[in-house]
Amino acid sequence: MYICICNAIREKDLRQAARCHARGDAEALYGTLGCRAQCRQCLDDADDVVADERACAMA
Repeated sequence: MYICICNAIREKDLRQAARCHARGDAEALYGTLGCRAQCRQCLDDADDVVADERACAMA
Protein backbone atom coordinates (compact mmCIF):
# COMPACT_ATOMS: atom_id res chain seq x y z
CA MET A 1 0.00 0.00 0.00
CA TYR A 2 1.24 3.47 -0.80
CA ILE A 3 1.56 5.85 2.14
CA CYS A 4 2.78 8.82 0.13
CA ILE A 5 1.48 9.16 -3.40
CA CYS A 6 3.61 12.24 -4.19
CA ASN A 7 6.83 10.32 -3.53
CA ALA A 8 5.56 6.78 -4.21
CA ILE A 9 6.58 5.67 -0.69
CA ARG A 10 5.14 2.30 0.21
CA GLU A 11 4.23 1.23 3.71
CA LYS A 12 6.87 -1.53 3.66
CA ASP A 13 9.60 0.98 2.77
CA LEU A 14 8.55 3.34 5.54
CA ARG A 15 8.45 0.46 8.05
CA GLN A 16 11.95 -0.60 7.03
CA ALA A 17 13.23 2.95 7.43
CA ALA A 18 11.62 3.14 10.88
CA ARG A 19 13.41 -0.08 11.91
CA CYS A 20 16.78 1.15 10.64
CA HIS A 21 16.58 4.66 12.09
CA ALA A 22 15.69 4.78 15.78
CA ARG A 23 14.81 8.45 15.89
CA GLY A 24 12.78 10.88 13.88
CA ASP A 25 9.22 11.24 12.71
CA ALA A 26 7.88 10.26 9.32
CA GLU A 27 8.96 13.51 7.73
CA ALA A 28 12.56 12.89 8.85
CA LEU A 29 12.39 9.33 7.56
CA TYR A 30 11.25 10.59 4.17
CA GLY A 31 14.66 12.28 4.00
CA THR A 32 16.42 8.98 4.58
CA LEU A 33 14.46 7.64 1.61
CA GLY A 34 15.67 10.54 -0.53
CA CYS A 35 12.34 12.36 -0.50
CA ARG A 36 10.59 15.20 1.27
CA ALA A 37 6.95 15.73 2.15
CA GLN A 38 5.24 17.65 -0.61
CA CYS A 39 1.49 18.02 -0.10
CA ARG A 40 1.85 16.75 3.51
CA GLN A 41 -1.52 14.96 3.52
CA CYS A 42 0.20 11.64 4.21
CA LEU A 43 2.15 12.65 7.31
CA ASP A 44 -0.50 11.72 9.89
CA ASP A 45 -0.86 8.22 8.45
CA ALA A 46 2.89 7.92 7.99
CA ASP A 47 3.52 8.90 11.62
CA ASP A 48 1.03 6.20 12.68
CA VAL A 49 2.90 3.59 10.63
CA VAL A 50 6.24 4.65 12.13
CA ALA A 51 4.85 4.53 15.68
CA ASP A 52 3.30 1.11 15.04
CA GLU A 53 6.55 -0.30 13.64
CA ARG A 54 8.58 1.00 16.55
CA ALA A 55 6.07 -0.33 19.08
CA CYS A 56 6.25 -3.78 17.46
CA ALA A 57 10.05 -3.67 17.57
CA MET A 58 9.99 -2.95 21.31
CA ALA A 59 7.55 -5.75 22.09
